[in-house]
Amino acid sequence: MRDEAPSVPSRGMTREELLALPVAIDLDTCNRALGLGRSKGYELAKRGQYPCRVLRLGKAYRVVTADLLDLLGLAA
Repeated sequence: MRDEAPSVPSRGMTREELLALPVAIDLDTCNRALGLGRSKGYELAKRGQYPCRVLRLGKAYRVVTADLLDLLGLAA
């Protein structure tokens, strides 16, 4: 009998998860959707080189979900 590998959650997001996102999301959620690490995602955002438009609201970064879906080819 073959041993089953422990179930490890994947870093990415499914299509269903992406389509269920609210109108705007935090940068960590967007990083997960794009498969970016936290440090790399924030570094790109600070340099203005993030793959989609990032809004700075005080100290927080937000991404409009429609921009993310468009980047991923899931726009309606």
